[in-house]
Formats: sequence, structure tokens, C-alpha cells
Amino acid sequence: MNGEQDPKVKTILHRLREPEDNPVRRARRMVEAQVPANRRGPGWDRHWRELEAYLDEPGCWSGKTDVQDDG
Repeated sequence: MNGEQDPKVKTILHRLREPEDNPVRRARRMVEAQVPANRRGPGWDRHWRELEAYLDEPGCWSGKTDVQDDG
């Protein structure tokens, strides 16, 4: 099988060659390289997708430095 002709392999190769702009996706790839699939809990994928979405969606997040502290 030629990897350059298989669309799934091409997609994977493209993803590995192109740097992710979302740091959570980069972190997920690094963590998943170390944690086997059988050790991941039932909420694993949802947890990562939620974290990725926080950075994909524009918004006002509590960790921004320009937000004043009420305390």
C-alpha cells in the first residue's frame, strides 16, 4: 500500500507535518503518545475537545490579564 495514495494516511501525514496553532491539540498529541488507549478514561475525548474549544472560540476568559479582580 502506498501511503501517498491512501487518503487516511495523507491526512495523518499532513497533520503531523503541519504545526498545530492550538496548543491544547499539540499537548493532546504529546500526552496520547505516552498514554495507551486502554488507560484512558471514558471522558478522555470530551475533556480534550472542551479544552480545544476554549481556545478555538473567541471570548473573555477569566485568565486574561486585562480583567480586573473584584477582590
